[in-house]
Amino acid sequence: MGWRAPASIHTRLTLWYTSVLLITLLVTSGFSYWLLTLALAQDVDRALLGLAEVIREAVAADRAPETAEAIADSEFRDQFVQVVDAGGAPAYLSRGLKGQTLPLSAAAREGARRGRPTLETVQVGRRHLRLVTLPVLRDGRPSQLVQVGVSLSRSHRALARYAETLVILVPLGLALAALGGALVARKALKPVDEMSRTARRITAEHLARRLELRGTGDELDRLAETLNEMLARLEGAFAEMRRFSADAAHELRTPLTALKGGLEVALRAARSPREYREVLVARLEEVDRLIQLAEDLLLVGRSGAEPASRSPVDLEQIALEALDIGAQLAQPRGVTVRMEVGEPVTVLGDAAALQRAVRNLVENAVKFTPAGGLVEVNVDSRNASGVLSVRDTGPGIPPGDVERVFEPFVRLDAARDRESGGAGLGLSIARSIVTAHGGTLTLETALGRGSRFTIHLPAATG
Repeated sequence: MGWRAPASIHTRLTLWYTSVLLITLLVTSGFSYWLLTLALAQDVDRALLGLAEVIREAVAADRAPETAEAIADSEFRDQFVQVVDAGGAPAYLSRGLKGQTLPLSAAAREGARRGRPTLETVQVGRRHLRLVTLPVLRDGRPSQLVQVGVSLSRSHRALARYAETLVILVPLGLALAALGGALVARKALKPVDEMSRTARRITAEHLARRLELRGTGDELDRLAETLNEMLARLEGAFAEMRRFSADAAHELRTPLTALKGGLEVALRAARSPREYREVLVARLEEVDRLIQLAEDLLLVGRSGAEPASRSPVDLEQIALEALDIGAQLAQPRGVTVRMEVGEPVTVLGDAAALQRAVRNLVENAVKFTPAGGLVEVNVDSRNASGVLSVRDTGPGIPPGDVERVFEPFVRLDAARDRESGGAGLGLSIARSIVTAHGGTLTLETALGRGSRFTIHLPAATG
């Protein structure tokens, strides 16, 4: 079974922090151990060279035995002195050697021949020594060689004690740092836990609740602000959905109630086939209205989605097709419908959806324009955009209701009633379609002077 990373961020942060600290401590400890080794070796070499110089001067003055013994009897009891002639035969051995001789290597002979000191590490018996060889020059030639050795046991003991200290302190420091890191991580992530608990308590029925901001302005505060903004959008969407559902239920209940009432009246007494036919024809109109309302509700749900495929669409052709339908509605009402085209323009989009949006605008304009009025459709190109506007000479819309007319199921009492206003979905569908195509639908209106609905869509390039 493979290793799985801990699910808790707190645990992962602690492990990451501890791992990084462990690597840092190991690298630092190894580097410091190397530096200590180097420093001890340099100290030993300097001390050896100093002693060897003193003894060489004594040898040159024929006082080598006295000087060597004085050094051996002092604090330097782990020092060993040997004086040999040019042939390598011992001329003097300090008492600490106990008859043993220090080795004279070829490198030491060559260094002496050139008049230079030679430093090397040798083993005498069971002891490891650091050995320096200095020539005693007479008439420019080495007549004798002075060798001074010192045991490396002190350096080895110092390094061993330092290693033991590291073995104790590194795990201890790591454990304390891991504990501290765990506490710091827990404290740092405590606001996240609080946000999580608060978020769990927020349901569809309590979307008005918000995450508390600490006022620090840090990343957690920014996260809380982002989540609060998301909750606000969700609250608005849920409120819109509830209102839409309630309005849809109300709109469906009215024709269903009328349909049911008419059928119940028809069934209260025996009637002739002709009377039954009249009842069924009347009820069929309510069924048609229900079908149209259901189609509009489906279209409202789909119109906000981005078109699955886009193709070049001629706005003039879209306007002409909508104008034909508008003319059929306008003729019995005594309304004039006309169209003006400036510069032809092509946009990218779903032709059927755009035709539905423009048709809704034309039908809406015709319905609320009094007899003798005018509905005008204009198509033009402006600033790399396709512009299609529908202007009417109807009663206009109060300024406070300019945005409300685009909401689903909204009908303005002053100018429109249920008989002429339908379900109040036409303008909402039109705006959703235009927005899904990356465009805008705006309204300019004045009471008593009519309204102008304008669609701006990005023009096709290439």
